[in-house]
Amino acid sequence: MGDLVGNVPLMAALVATVVAQVLKLVIVLLTERRWALSRLLETGGMPSSHSAAVAALAVTLGLAYGWGSPEFAIAAVFGSIVMYDATGIRRAAGLQAELINELVNELAHLFDEGFKPQALRTLLGHTYPQVAVGALLGVAVRLAFGL
Repeated sequence: MGDLVGNVPLMAALVATVVAQVLKLVIVLLTERRWALSRLLETGGMPSSHSAAVAALAVTLGLAYGWGSPEFAIAAVFGSIVMYDATGIRRAAGLQAELINELVNELAHLFDEGFKPQALRTLLGHTYPQVAVGALLGVAVRLAFGL
């Protein structure tokens, strides 16, 4: 267990993820004046916890092994793919879910009595600013905590 807790790259990524998820809760509280504890476990929204995690991981490996190391290269490529996916595929899936939910609401009168379709989750991906803030948060968390 000590090896796991002493794994600085892993801890940096986990701390950055937790900080990002808690910030989502705080942002909803400040902007909507309500507690949304479910935001702690949801994907999507500001800031991107995925981006925070991979940025913290990459910075930790860059600082530990050097910016020209294979370890940093692997983390940087992995992080780029995660961030691209968050703004591309996952974001598109969320937008499609919004459209499908609107269509279901418009056509609700056509459904059989008792049939209630469940709304699809729409908060799946991220906008570019959400990913950028998540990445900056990951770097900041890593540097601030000095893990």
